[in-house]
Amino acid sequence: MKDLVALTIKNLKDNGFKTEYFDGINDTKKYLLNEIDEKKDIGIGGSMTIFDSNLHEELINRGNKLYWHWLVDNKDKSETFKNAQNASIYLSSSNAITSEGKLINIDGVGNRVSSIFYGHDKIYILAGINKIVENNEEAINRIKTISCPKNAKRLKLNTPCRYTGKCSNCNSDDRMCNITVVLEKAPMKSDIEILIIDEKLGY
Repeated sequence: MKDLVALTIKNLKDNGFKTEYFDGINDTKKYLLNEIDEKKDIGIGGSMTIFDSNLHEELINRGNKLYWHWLVDNKDKSETFKNAQNASIYLSSSNAITSEGKLINIDGVGNRVSSIFYGHDKIYILAGINKIVENNEEAINRIKTISCPKNAKRLKLNTPCRYTGKCSNCNSDDRMCNITVVLEKAPMKSDIEILIIDEKLGY
């Protein structure tokens, strides 16, 4: 696994992504709390990695203005989505990262996948080593057999994958596999930093 992680980091850098490696989530949080000015406003995309780390609480407690739809009532989600899209800083994870140095994500609404590459002064992507796969095919398979089924179960969505643990290319109104985004290289005019964490984090 160490060889795969090292190769992934090398190829991420070769593809133009700023990339840092951390032994654990606590070191990652210390880094971010030092990097992000407490006066900056922050948007967050749906991420169990971030939620479980309590990073959002530490940012709020020190004074950052935070926009995250996971923390508000349904009636306030639309406005929170918009504010998150306009925030100076954006935090998210990635559904999968290939050893070729590509980021692959699938989304239902599109707020997260659009914000991980455009519209912010700085974007941080936090990813545990469990998100690393060999190639695009393995990435899609990982998302549709791990990420989506677990999220469907967590959110109590009416999708077959919630019960079967695998994608059936459904037509459910709750379908999450609506938008697939592949970042092959660091986009122009976007400042993206990938933080690879030597732990199994999130889905």
